[in-house]
Amino acid sequence: MTRLAIRPAGALDVVSLGALVHRLDPGIVPFRKATHCDIHVSGGEFNVVANLSDCFRLTTAIVSAMVDYPIGDLIAERVKAMGVQAFYTRFAHDGVTGPNMATVYSDCGHGVRAPVVFYNRCNEAAAHLKPGDVDWAAIFAGGVRWFHSGGIFASLSATTADLILEGMQAAKAAGAVTSFDLNFREKLWKISGGEHRAVTVLRRIVDHVDVLVGNEEDLQKGLGVPGPELVAASTLDPSAFLGMIGRVVDRHPQVKVVATTLREVASTNRHRWSAVAWIEGETCVAPTCELDVVDRVGGGDGFAAGLFYGLLTGESPEQAVRLGWAHGALLTTFPGDTTMATVEQVRAFAKGGSARIQR
Repeated sequence: MTRLAIRPAGALDVVSLGALVHRLDPGIVPFRKATHCDIHVSGGEFNVVANLSDCFRLTTAIVSAMVDYPIGDLIAERVKAMGVQAFYTRFAHDGVTGPNMATVYSDCGHGVRAPVVFYNRCNEAAAHLKPGDVDWAAIFAGGVRWFHSGGIFASLSATTADLILEGMQAAKAAGAVTSFDLNFREKLWKISGGEHRAVTVLRRIVDHVDVLVGNEEDLQKGLGVPGPELVAASTLDPSAFLGMIGRVVDRHPQVKVVATTLREVASTNRHRWSAVAWIEGETCVAPTCELDVVDRVGGGDGFAAGLFYGLLTGESPEQAVRLGWAHGALLTTFPGDTTMATVEQVRAFAKGGSARIQR
């Protein structure tokens, strides 16, 4: 297996390709009784580069679709506020039917009541993106170190997966590491061919991937990897996930890192949290901590960002996993999908920091 070769420098540390969305959040009130909502700007692929910019102070960019109407303006303002450069394919709104910036609806749940997520992605601008829409040569002209995308964007239409492949091939030609978060969402794949199409599409993409993020369900439903022979003792037991990695690497031998979070849910607001990664043949398991969750959405993206940061900055595999674990844990203590943590807080928690007041 060849080693993970990360460029020492580039005009852009990390570029992500994916859909930008706005999430409406009524807090602990279910939507059927809601009277108001907070608006969070999000996107599985965007969250990673937003976290890497705002918390970890890397130079990042998002490649996405943007609609010229007030919701697009709101989203673009938040992208800019997170310090993320934007490369948009722009669409005009017809004033009635779109194209639109997608809406995600997600309450926070509480206690024994789980959060509920549903979508309005009708005539979504990002789903119209296709190969040839993006000038990769111009984006990568100053050098790029890392390129990221994910399964949510791949699921949106018949053309988005081909655009991911085009981006990965251009990134590889530019000397970048490529990463992909499988992020299998059954509701999204169901309307575009289900698990059979997901496996066909995602296997093609993962053939070009160096760093893969995904849990047991992602590997089984997204890549068609057979389930583990051993049943895990708990959701925090990494043995089942680790047992599947050999099958992933046999099928995709260029993959150098496979990682996931581990979460045991006692209630909506009380979780136990860990993470595990296989990095170039070395297995690394993070500690387990107790989480008092404010908003669980984005925790996995927080883990991915911290892990990527550790790898980009030359940390040991164990420390890279701990940084991802620590940042993902901290992210669940904030409202919204993206970080409010600082890299100093992440490093302190990764070393075993506590919640004692900081004076």
